[in-house]
Amino acid sequence: MNYAIFGAGCFWCVEAIFSQLNGVSDVISGYTGGNTKNPTYKDICTGKTNHAEVCKVSYDPKIISYEKLLQVFFENHNPITLNRQGADIGTQYRSAIFYNSQEQKISAEKYKKILNESDEFKDSIVTEITKLEIFYEAEKYHQDYYKNNSSQAYCKVVIKPKLDEFFNKNYNSK
Repeated sequence: MNYAIFGAGCFWCVEAIFSQLNGVSDVISGYTGGNTKNPTYKDICTGKTNHAEVCKVSYDPKIISYEKLLQVFFENHNPITLNRQGADIGTQYRSAIFYNSQEQKISAEKYKKILNESDEFKDSIVTEITKLEIFYEAEKYHQDYYKNNSSQAYCKVVIKPKLDEFFNKNYNSK
């Protein structure tokens, strides 16, 4: 099983989308990219740790490719806004790919370049592409957040519309 690490704003949204893709076996919310050891959600929310909210996406490359995961990643957030996704503002919400192999780095850089050269976005993509150093799993209550809290206001107003829009584009979900 391979894995990819993506930061695209609130990890609850990222987890909700990736967890429904065929070929994805597990999605774990967590933190990476900062300078604080064993950060907590409270630490991350200060914006002082430099960690991003991310998801570790475990996938079977025989069913879904890393390139397809990159496509899903870029389609489900705004990669041209620096340190912001919607109402969520701060470095913890930055657009980021944390690669764990040279192949992932090359694929991510190539995909970003192709998008920058296309007319898909009006401004340059600010997505950071950085080597993964260490992944810290988020607290238990963040795991499967949408699945366990779908009646919560944030889930209804932010996550559910994103899921509906994405899966109405004919993507295969579980």
